[in-house]
Amino acid sequence: MAAIESVLKENRVFEPSEDFKAHANVSGMEGYNALCEKANQDYEGFWGELAQELITWKKPFTQVLDESRAPFYKWFADGVLNISYNSIDRHLADKANKTAIIYEKDDGSSENITYQQLYERVCRFANGLKSLGVQKGDRVVIYMPMVPDAVVAMQACARIGAIHSVVFGGFSSGAVKDRVQDAAAKVIVTANESVRGGKNTPLKATVDEALKDGDCTSVEKVVVFKRTATEVPFTEGRDIWWDDLIAGQAAECEPEWVDAEHPLFILYTSGSTGKPKGVQHSTGGYLLGAMVSMKWVFDYKPDDVYWCTADVGWITGHTYIAYGPLAVGATQVVFEGVPTYPDAGRFWQAIEKHKVTTFYTAPTAIRSLIKLGADLPKQYDLSSLRLLGTVGEPINPEAWMWYYEVVGGGRCPIVDTWWQTETGSNMIAPLPGAVAIKPGSCTLPLPGIMVDIVDESGASVDQSNGGFLVISRPFPSLLRTIWNDDARFQATYFPEELGGKLYLAGDSAHRDEKGYVWIMGRIDDVLNVSGHRLGTMEIESALVANPLVAEAAVVGKPHDVKGEAVVAFVILKGDRPEGEDAKRIAQELKTWVAHEIGKIAQPDDIRFGDNLPKTRSGKIMRRLLRTLAKGEEITTDTSTLENPQVLDQLKHSV
Repeated sequence: MAAIESVLKENRVFEPSEDFKAHANVSGMEGYNALCEKANQDYEGFWGELAQELITWKKPFTQVLDESRAPFYKWFADGVLNISYNSIDRHLADKANKTAIIYEKDDGSSENITYQQLYERVCRFANGLKSLGVQKGDRVVIYMPMVPDAVVAMQACARIGAIHSVVFGGFSSGAVKDRVQDAAAKVIVTANESVRGGKNTPLKATVDEALKDGDCTSVEKVVVFKRTATEVPFTEGRDIWWDDLIAGQAAECEPEWVDAEHPLFILYTSGSTGKPKGVQHSTGGYLLGAMVSMKWVFDYKPDDVYWCTADVGWITGHTYIAYGPLAVGATQVVFEGVPTYPDAGRFWQAIEKHKVTTFYTAPTAIRSLIKLGADLPKQYDLSSLRLLGTVGEPINPEAWMWYYEVVGGGRCPIVDTWWQTETGSNMIAPLPGAVAIKPGSCTLPLPGIMVDIVDESGASVDQSNGGFLVISRPFPSLLRTIWNDDARFQATYFPEELGGKLYLAGDSAHRDEKGYVWIMGRIDDVLNVSGHRLGTMEIESALVANPLVAEAAVVGKPHDVKGEAVVAFVILKGDRPEGEDAKRIAQELKTWVAHEIGKIAQPDDIRFGDNLPKTRSGKIMRRLLRTLAKGEEITTDTSTLENPQVLDQLKHSV
């Protein structure tokens, strides 16, 4: 394989402050190295000790790791537990009146829910599900707005041993139908409408559309949460209001004790082609990953007010809203709205209002907020913040610096976290009281996570080259399989070409001289330009470093001479340019990239838009950009896009 070339150079380094280091859960590089050494010396003992320390077991495990059916690994398999008990019940003795959830509603009002209140709400809904005949192992699809009741529904499923499959509330009826059918869901939990950015979006109507042809024969009941006053049609015998379901239900519900390998949830993640993959996670190993990362990466302290801005429809909302924060007994913000409503100061206003200490969001949101008001954070009191985090994609260094200096006031470490739906919890991230941080790098693996960068044969590459990011040892929060498709699981994540034992992440990466990991983009986002393999992320970072640029996405298109040409979709901080202005700025940006990286990375084609095509969760739809770059018509579903109109703007070269 021609090595993937690394062209991004970043030399700024930010050491943890002495004060942060002194109070951190993992203090200094000596603390980090000691944990790594412990994992290297006794891998199973390392994870077994953490599982005993952090998790409350109904029946303790006697075996840590079973590798007999690799790559179908089992962790703590004979241990028995319940994740809802670990998230709520065990805190009631000393935290019953502690706020578990601060519900920040779309309209700016808020509500506090204590651990005792959360316990009662979860138990009532769990009893309601049982009254509908839901049993251990049954699947429940949750298609909800970003309200605390979505967390209640997830926890209630876990409490009775049902397997939940959360579908993002912005997905279409077709997406709902596919997931219901694949999981053979018995019950769907939804709402009449969701409320985001001052707009109401029908959810129950989307479920009705998904079920209308009678193809989802497994569905027996649809539970409807009333978020707004809007009336919705009901199907007699099938549909039931949430409030009617829980009326008269007991406020206690004995947990269903399950073995550690019992499936906790299925979460569908799309491949570039074919049907969505139902990533299946276990109970015990997943919980351990969530708790360890809350303790180490987010340096959780009992008086923290933690805020992850993700939606529960994504893995980040599962691990770092529904389970991780509750399992450590945290107070967290659950945010219903969008960062730009009623204005671009919404995040900063909410941090000031709730005295948030830990703030975890996506680079896409950060870049959008820079474009809409780079100085806005200075108008709010953000002094409560002590730790910032990013998730979902690599963050370009210039956006990192703004986040660090303007939002964090230069005093808050940033944990740039690399992980995936499939890994369940953070894999590579700086432990904030130990690891010096570099803008744009996710830095070092967590202790016990054995990361390597390899070529196409599975051999480690040297430091100067990029390659495929892999994890060489099984770890507790790893997905167990793809629902109903063991063969696809094995072929996708443990391919024979790499020896069948390495977890293939699907990302390209390289290490710098300090051993820090830099994500260069997806393997399918590597461009082959005149024999040079270039990661798209590095070209995007160079573009965004230009003071005119707010955001950029880079893809390739076929080229007769070069193999692939670089196409850049660019959003400026000002208005979208047209005519001669657009040509002038495009040429400036091409020259800029040539200077920053080299002529080989200079875009052949630059297109300007008011925004990039994104899902409602903020994920850039790169497959659509690749279609546009090739000049082809888009024939796939665009219903999940936040702004379909930008596709027309991005069709045309300058």
